[in-house]
Order: sequence, then C-alpha cells, then structure tokens
Amino acid sequence: MLTFIDQIVIPFLNSLYGAVGYAGVFVAMLIESAMIPLPSELILPYAGFLVSDPTQLEPITGQPWSFWIVVVVATLGNTTGSLIAYAIGAWGGRPFLERYGRYLLIRQHEIEAADRFFERFGAATVFFGRLLPIVRTFISFPAGVTRMPLGKFVLFSTLGAVPWSIALVWAGVQLGSSWATIRDILKPFDTLILVGCIGFAAILLWWRLGMPGRPRPSTPRAD
Repeated sequence: MLTFIDQIVIPFLNSLYGAVGYAGVFVAMLIESAMIPLPSELILPYAGFLVSDPTQLEPITGQPWSFWIVVVVATLGNTTGSLIAYAIGAWGGRPFLERYGRYLLIRQHEIEAADRFFERFGAATVFFGRLLPIVRTFISFPAGVTRMPLGKFVLFSTLGAVPWSIALVWAGVQLGSSWATIRDILKPFDTLILVGCIGFAAILLWWRLGMPGRPRPSTPRAD
C-alpha cells in the first residue's frame, strides 16, 4: 500500500496539480467519488499543502493557491463523481442484482426493502456516508440502485462533501510539507470501518446460509 502511494498516487497528484491546478483537484476528486481507489485523504491535504506555501503558484491563474477555491472545486468534483457512481447503480446495478442477485444471496424482497430504507433514510445515509472513509467512495452506488430521488441525492451528497473537503484541506494547510501524514492519522478509522464491513458481511453470510428454507403452504384436502 505504501509503495502504491509513494510511487503512483503522490507522483500522479504532483503531475496533475502542476499541470492543471484547480482542475486537477476537481479531476482527482471526481475519480475518488466514482468508486476508483484514489484516496481523498491524500488528494485534499496535498492541495492544502500547496495553499500553505505562498511560493506555490496555481498554474492556470498564476496566483497562490486559494483555500476556498480548492474547497469549491473539490466539492464539485466529489458531486460529479458521485453522479457517475449513482448512474452505474441506477442503470446497471439494479438489473444486475435483479437477475443475478440470488447468486449473491440477495433476494428481490431485500432489494425492495433497500428501496424503502433509502426512501425513508436516504438523505441522512448519503450525508453521513460522505463523512466516513471508504464508505464515502461507494455510498452513491446503492443510492443509485434504489433510485433515490436525484435532486435529494445531489443535495445531501454535496452537503456531506463540504465539511469533509474543508477538514482535509485545512489539515493539509496545518501540516504543510508533512501533509501525507494525514493518511496515517486516518488509517485506524479506515481499518476499523473495513473490519466492521467485513464482519457485517460475514455475519450476514452465516445467517443467510444457515437460515432454514421456508415451508411451503399446505393445500387443504377436500373431504
């Protein structure tokens, strides 16, 4: 993982920001929100580091990097990427689950239950999901599968992205040249969330495989 970060992610961000500046932040956050593993815990603190150094000039404007412009373009990139993930879930995810879900132990009535859940709690789920590492990258997909109203999805996805963007850019400003350490700071939370997801999946699998089949209704005999 560290090799991936040192040899791929950081050079990619350095080249991207050096070439297109704020647009690079937009593109990187779009990638991260479209379910591709490019962690925002590196994307945004690196931009914050550039904000902290007045000698670093944004290549398009030729001016020092602005904290609030970074936050705005990061949020826009997040929302755009989340729409891609939403569309994948809406156009491809639901037909896939309806056709092949039984092989993944997902039944039709459970898809319908997910619809009802997102209808009732979708706004809060998307908002708070945007504030959690790992979860934030993938929360748009189930929102799309359940066809959460698009306007509501965009609103709460954007609202959730704003504090996340502000916090990580601010952390990068405070850490300066040590911006990459924010990933180490957040790593325990990533691990905890990942372990929790795996544990939940294991319990669900155990429950589903061990659940006895439902008895068929008996047909009354004619006297």
